[in-house]
Amino acid sequence: MKRARKRVLVAGGAGFLGSHLCERLLRDGHEVLCIDNFFTGSRENIRHLLNNPYFEVMRHDVTFPLFVEVDEIYNLACPASPIHYQFNPVQTTKTSVHGAINLLGLAKRTKAKIFQASTSEVYGDPTVHPQPEEYRGNVNPIGPRACYDEGKRCAETLFFDYHRQNGVNIRVARIFNTYGPRMHPNDGRVVSNFIVQALQGQPITIYGEGTQTRSFCYVDDLIEGFIRLMAAPDEVTGPINIGNPGEYTIRQLAENVVRLTGATSEFIVKPLPQDDPLQRCPDITKARSLLGWEPTIHLEEGLKRTIDYFADQLGVTVA
Repeated sequence: MKRARKRVLVAGGAGFLGSHLCERLLRDGHEVLCIDNFFTGSRENIRHLLNNPYFEVMRHDVTFPLFVEVDEIYNLACPASPIHYQFNPVQTTKTSVHGAINLLGLAKRTKAKIFQASTSEVYGDPTVHPQPEEYRGNVNPIGPRACYDEGKRCAETLFFDYHRQNGVNIRVARIFNTYGPRMHPNDGRVVSNFIVQALQGQPITIYGEGTQTRSFCYVDDLIEGFIRLMAAPDEVTGPINIGNPGEYTIRQLAENVVRLTGATSEFIVKPLPQDDPLQRCPDITKARSLLGWEPTIHLEEGLKRTIDYFADQLGVTVA
């Protein structure tokens, strides 16, 4: 049975996650309106979609209202790496807060279902491990990461207030570390940093002692979680953790990257940045029970795919 074609807006659609989401939605038979201000997004990420008659691109900043007709909205608009969101912290907060208000207003007017790409950073440097959705977090509201952490926390507040006050149909996903092709090579995230340094024969920079932990979810798994959350019954609003519960130290990740690239890079240790979480790992009990979702791509396979992408981008051969 053929599914009805929906008109879906993806804010931040030219970014790393947004471009993969646009691709998936088109593959599922929908019409996609990609909006992006191209601060961190790239036209290269969506170049292969431009000839699709059901794909449209609009340069737009979500801190300004948008007047279009859509059935569903995915809000992925916000710089997500510390280098980018700390470049202009006031604008980062405005993107999270004003952007949420504008897109929620659009959802209210059009009666569209709306998805918020929230983040595990709402948990701050957690005192509970792994992090369940009920954990309220340990965030420094005046630190250098607060523009992103508190901006995303406020966006969640707005989503649930629009839901309670105006009946807006919402979905909120808390995204844990995600990696894969189309990551920005200079975004400062640990996977892209390590891979680019290894492929270029540079030393691998580890902050702290490398004992801090992260979980790493391959992008295809994450997008599948998005699709399932958006398709869930209306009472499943979230927030729901979407991430891979496999936990690795930063040093373990670095060792895996060096092994898979065949690099001879040495490790350089630098001080841990302020407010950098020491542990990060999702409790995905709700995603499993409510969405029937869990990641399927192991870290080694995902790293191989990501290394191949960066090797192609950099014009180098993997040893």
